[in-house]
Amino acid sequence: MEDIKELQFENPSFFKRIKSMLGVDFYRLFHTPLFYIFICIAAIIPALVSMGSATGEGETAGMFSNAWEIIAASSPLYIVNNIGEYANMNMVFIFGGIMISIFIGHDFGSGYVKQLFTTHAKKQDYMMSKTVLGAFSMICMCFTYLLGGVLSGMFTGLSFSVNAGSLVCAILGKLIMSIGWASLYTFINIIFRSKFGISIALCFVLGTGIPVIGAAAIIGNTSALNIFLYGSSVYACLSANVLNVLICLVCSVAWAVVYNLLGTLVLYKRDIY
Repeated sequence: MEDIKELQFENPSFFKRIKSMLGVDFYRLFHTPLFYIFICIAAIIPALVSMGSATGEGETAGMFSNAWEIIAASSPLYIVNNIGEYANMNMVFIFGGIMISIFIGHDFGSGYVKQLFTTHAKKQDYMMSKTVLGAFSMICMCFTYLLGGVLSGMFTGLSFSVNAGSLVCAILGKLIMSIGWASLYTFINIIFRSKFGISIALCFVLGTGIPVIGAAAIIGNTSALNIFLYGSSVYACLSANVLNVLICLVCSVAWAVVYNLLGTLVLYKRDIY
């Protein structure tokens, strides 16, 4: 395979290795229909949720009083009381996890990984490349979700009144959290690479924040939960400030380092074939 040959170096430096692997991964990503399908889904979701809120009855009616609430909650909410509190840009992370599951599952199922590591590619490079690929995909989905949210807000006539600085901080926080989420999903799929159903289920459960929501139900709606990816993700809200963005950055990068190290260890310790 030409893609594999590109990764062959006698004594490649780290930057040459990672650049080559990213080149191959991004080439495959841009030629994968699933990537564009999920980007379109991300744009459609806010429109469907907003219009459902505007025309629905009961719990769905009046879910949003402001168009930007489809992007982020008004304040940090670790306990979800109704669908409106959860229906924001955080949903993108779930679809990003599913895409990573399919992408890595294909790598192992097709024998691509066996050929890749036969050419002396480093296992830590594989983890880093897939994390960058997943984060990039989620960021793209975040932007199309943002566009869909703005258009749906205009269509339903919701107010766009907001603190501009807080809105920017909320969006930046969501984008930054893509790094941490992508590393978590990559790690999960390295562990359950031969069990596609389990990896998809775990990506969904963790993406919805069920463990953190459960913990919040016990200890309360506390910012102490921001050490977890879901906690920091909801911290990026419409009352966010620069400190919130920094917390998202520290949390996302810290977990990215941890998950990449653990994923690399798993690849070295277990049979990858």
